[in-house]
Amino acid sequence: MISVKFEDKLKKLPISPGVYFHKDKSGDIIYIGKAAILKNRVKQYFQNTKNIDIKTKALVSEIVDIDWVETDSEIDALFLEAEMIKRYMPRYNILLRDDKSLTYIRINMKDDWPHVSFIRNPIDDGAEYFGPYYSATEIKKAMRHLRRIFPYYSKPVDLNIGKGQRGDLYDQIGLSPVGLSSLEYKSNLRKLIKYIKGNQKKLLSELKIEMNNFAKSQDFERAAITRNKINSIKSLKNQIMFGDKEFLEISKDEALTGLVDLLQLQKIPKRIEGFDISHISGHDVVASMVVFKNGISSRKDYRKFKTKNDINDDFYNMRETIGRRFSEKNAKAWGLPDLVLIDGGKGQLQAALDARSDNNQNNIPFISLAKKEEKIIIPKSLFRSLTLQNLGGDVVDDGDFWEVKLPQNSHIVKLLQRIRDESHRFAVSYHSTIRSKSQKKSILDEIEGIGPKTRKKLLKEFGSVAAIKKANLADIQKKVGQHKANLVLKHFKSYNFK
Repeated sequence: MISVKFEDKLKKLPISPGVYFHKDKSGDIIYIGKAAILKNRVKQYFQNTKNIDIKTKALVSEIVDIDWVETDSEIDALFLEAEMIKRYMPRYNILLRDDKSLTYIRINMKDDWPHVSFIRNPIDDGAEYFGPYYSATEIKKAMRHLRRIFPYYSKPVDLNIGKGQRGDLYDQIGLSPVGLSSLEYKSNLRKLIKYIKGNQKKLLSELKIEMNNFAKSQDFERAAITRNKINSIKSLKNQIMFGDKEFLEISKDEALTGLVDLLQLQKIPKRIEGFDISHISGHDVVASMVVFKNGISSRKDYRKFKTKNDINDDFYNMRETIGRRFSEKNAKAWGLPDLVLIDGGKGQLQAALDARSDNNQNNIPFISLAKKEEKIIIPKSLFRSLTLQNLGGDVVDDGDFWEVKLPQNSHIVKLLQRIRDESHRFAVSYHSTIRSKSQKKSILDEIEGIGPKTRKKLLKEFGSVAAIKKANLADIQKKVGQHKANLVLKHFKSYNFK
């Protein structure tokens, strides 16, 4: 039943684009949405409720208040919605989410000529990622409009293109920054990033100052270009990005609520951590910790571990990793998860459980996902009986564990697979980095008295360590002198080459 006060508030809704915030009786934000026309969109929640699903009805039944923020354009509403969802993480937005449409904007400002691309799963490559955005179609459409104002490359380019060479169609129609220097291009991209981050007013203010400065210095051509950018930003309010009939289907991703039912949890696991081990025959052993908040990866919270000893024993390695993660220091610094997922079977899970007990964190539920048949392994210490209710699938009693086999199209399985695959990717990526650094080390690094410059000089002259080993004393002396040549040959004689 809508209160009179709430009804009066609905009447005050503007006909402008913006972002709205549904609140429950405690004042907590439970859903954030965007609208081309706030008045039309919000009123839809309280009309024709016969055709909406049960969970949408649940959302509507909890709404007792609403706030909104007007924006200049639908594009602004699109960026603001994503930022607000990240900030408040409303529970119904998580239930509404369809992971297949999550999109990030990727820009690597460390490149000489950065390009703008779209990606579903950010990786640890040093680039900047913006998002996630909840509609790939809408964000790509928005970026097409912004590209007319702030031209950018959409794929890796040859450095020569920046020197005025014309390339593809995008260059010819003015959507690529042909003719700009690298510094000018990056300055242009920073303005684009400022807009993406929601600093539109500050950006417009800076552009006006820039335009006036060009005019004062009688650089009227650049002043005109900047003026056109300002006018184009203002004209974005006329661009149609999305309709007011936003499709609500809360049941699209039931993974988090499904985990509550499966694991008999007291609340939705807002923070899930995934762990995996990576090494080659016990060499360069590393471990990964990935974090998913409300079902979405949170890269800033990822952590990686290099084990203290290189041992070809995944159970030992997992126990050490979990022990370090839940140490008093790290538990305090990083906070604690609501659920932990181990990549592996019963052995890896038991090792993790042992480490959990060592750190007195037995109240945190641990499960694992075994690659073979994608079985969910659940310790009986979590609960003594297990029924799948309406989840489907089979459960097998295997001593100290339950083995659960859910349908492959289960939302629960898909979420756990995403977490498991991300922890595996992150671990393998870190292992590759460590291994690459190890391989770059050579026998020359072990010689006392031979520094980086001498090593570089020798390798440049002879090409490889093997070639240096075959060289005679006179040849080495010519490059580094008699003393250092003697040190090199003496070390080689004592080294057991295979």
